[in-house]
Amino acid sequence: MSRLPQGPSRRLLLAGALATVTAAVTGCSPDGGASASGGSKRLRIGYFAFPSGDLIVKNRRLLEKALPDYTITWIKFDSGAGVNQAFIGKSLDIAALGSSPFARGISGSSPIPYKVAWILDVAGENEALVARKATGISDIAGLKGRRIATPFASTSHYSLLAALETAGLEPSDVQLVDLQPQPILAAWERGDIDAAYVWLPTLDELRTSGTQLTSSKEIGAAGRPTLDLAVVSNDLIAGDPQAIDAWRKAEAEALRLLRSDPDGSVKAVAAELGISAADAGAQLSQGVFLTPEQVVSADWLGTEDGPGKLLAYVTDTGRFLAGQQQIDAVPSEDVVRGAFHLEGLPDVLK
Repeated sequence: MSRLPQGPSRRLLLAGALATVTAAVTGCSPDGGASASGGSKRLRIGYFAFPSGDLIVKNRRLLEKALPDYTITWIKFDSGAGVNQAFIGKSLDIAALGSSPFARGISGSSPIPYKVAWILDVAGENEALVARKATGISDIAGLKGRRIATPFASTSHYSLLAALETAGLEPSDVQLVDLQPQPILAAWERGDIDAAYVWLPTLDELRTSGTQLTSSKEIGAAGRPTLDLAVVSNDLIAGDPQAIDAWRKAEAEALRLLRSDPDGSVKAVAAELGISAADAGAQLSQGVFLTPEQVVSADWLGTEDGPGKLLAYVTDTGRFLAGQQQIDAVPSEDVVRGAFHLEGLPDVLK
């Protein structure tokens, strides 16, 4: 399985390329952070077309209402690998990011300059491993020698490796193919792949002609949970902490709306994904969404006085990825702790 080198040359190359591309899309210079431009500040937010509170914040313009003097640009990404590259290029201020690509990002001698500041959701049945029914594969062991697609450096990639290990298979026992969600669907329909580990909404399309072998809910229950986090750039932390406070409160409101206004939340997600309300409701039901109180608790993100269990989850993820030779070295607990932005976190509950 190929993997990108982790050294400075990779980062410098991607920095120039990604900064140029995203600057062209957003109309901003690639300096990073929320900066003054024409008398107003900006926020560049990376998101996924994935059912979560993030889409409610975007659809209901919660952040735009909280920060009326800001120019806020939402930039869609297909996977965490692209988000990591954009942060290297200083082309993002805030973004959704899976726990596995986050563990990758903070590893090595030149970690990506960002910190996790919120938890969007815990992976459940919304990420899963599915085999094409035509293959006759009914369990993970049956994947030996088969072609399996997943977006490399994603939470699905991490969960796939964990699933293979549990079934007694090495990555070399299968043919891993690095594909983004939409290309996975195309390869599936052509019969070019035998199985795929991916997330919604592509996952639901694969399920119509596939057999689900396991899910991130099952893998998490066995001790390897994955989460969708939200990270903020170090430049934003240093230059505009008030913007982070407003964004956190918007995300907390979205989590509350998922419970207090389920119909409205479904409509917002359906509008953002371009799907029916019925499909949006079914997809939302497959995720695990915490309350704001849970996010800031010792069970999850924690506070400055005591980081939560996410510290252990991310450290364990790094240990597993290093064992799978996906990263060069395990990030220490101190490194992981230093990559959490916990200042002001309890204020979201006020």
